[in-house]
This record gives sequence, structure tokens and C-alpha cells, in this order.
Amino acid sequence: MKLTFHGHATLEIQTENHKLLVDPFITGNPLVENYDLEKFKPDYIILTHAHQDHVLDAEKIAKNTEAVIISNAEIAAYYQKKGIETHGMNTGGAFDFPFGRLVSTIAFHSSSFDDGTYGGNPNGYIFFLGDKKIYVAGDTSLTQEMKLIPELYGVMDLAVLPIGDNFTMGPKQAAKAAEFIKPKNILGYHYDTFPPIKIDKQEAKKTFEAIGFELNLLEIGESLNF
Repeated sequence: MKLTFHGHATLEIQTENHKLLVDPFITGNPLVENYDLEKFKPDYIILTHAHQDHVLDAEKIAKNTEAVIISNAEIAAYYQKKGIETHGMNTGGAFDFPFGRLVSTIAFHSSSFDDGTYGGNPNGYIFFLGDKKIYVAGDTSLTQEMKLIPELYGVMDLAVLPIGDNFTMGPKQAAKAAEFIKPKNILGYHYDTFPPIKIDKQEAKKTFEAIGFELNLLEIGESLNF
């Protein structure tokens, strides 16, 4: 299993037979240079919510590749009207896709498209990919519901948590989320892209180390293999 960080909240997950792309925000990311969208060849695009910094490149990539967009019902309907194949879900639901099982989880945030269209409830997702389990929290605050993840679904091989503060959890809340979830590995995302979410990365790592966890922070284009 290979997960590549493409900046902000954009994740590319490579399984044995499928490529998944989560929240593609590439061309608008000021930290990304000389990126060619043609390099992305996903089978599925998974969107956590409708904010531009999570969906900006979804339409173009989907039309380039005929990837299926998976998201909540409102976002799925929005892209279906644009001629894109979609699969709508909603909070708490699960579905078995060719790549594996996907569970839609609670995320406390907001969700609207750049044109003002309502974007439904924001979500996180749990991916069951072969013998691996990945929790991508999406944009969210700390929630008590995170305690239910290990109880219902077992130990996550990886939890991807926002740590940039201001719009989402900061390092302190994310560290508490890690205590709730108890994953084998943690990846921080949604930080440093814009001035309001700039963080001290070393201090963030120390916050996690203080409670016995290692916080992984990848450079853009860097991958985790697990």
C-alpha cells in the first residue's frame, strides 16, 4: 500500500489494482510548483466536502480520466449534472467498491462550493483496502465520535488528521484525536498552505511525542509505504 501526499489535503492512494485520489487541490496550491494534472490517473476521486481547497481540480481530473467521484449525496449530484459518473453517500453509510469498503464518518465543519451551492454534510472516510485500514478525517474539529472508530472498526493502520488549526483541529486537538483512535501510524495534513494555517512543525511533533505517538509530516510528493 502506498499513500502519496500532494500538498494540503490531497492524497493519492495506490492499491494493488486501483488508484484513489482524495480532495484534489493542486493547481491552486501556492506551495505546489510545475504540477501537471495529466499525471493523475485515478480510478476514483473521493471528496470530503465542497470547499474549493478540496475540490478545485476534481472536475478536470474526472473528465480527463473518467474517474468516478465518490462523496456525499449533494456533491455527487452537483458533479453528475456536469456529466461525471458519481456515487453518492451520506454520513454513517458504507459501500463496497471494487477497490474495497468505504465508510463515511462524521466531520464537524462546513461545506459549500465556490459558487455558493450547498455542499451537504462534510465527512471523513474509513478505507478498507485489502488487509489495511486508513482513516482520513477530512476537515473537522475534535469529536467524541472518534472514540467509536477502534471500537467499531478495529485498529487503523493509518490515521490522517488535519493539524493546521484555524479551520480545523490544531496539533493539540489532533493529538487528543490520536488518543481516541489509537492508530498504528499518523499523518498530519491541512497545514502551512495559507498564512492562517501555518504551524510550528517541530512543536506539533513534540505535542504528539508527549503522549506516545509519532506524527509523520511528508513533503509534497513524498510517500508512505505500509
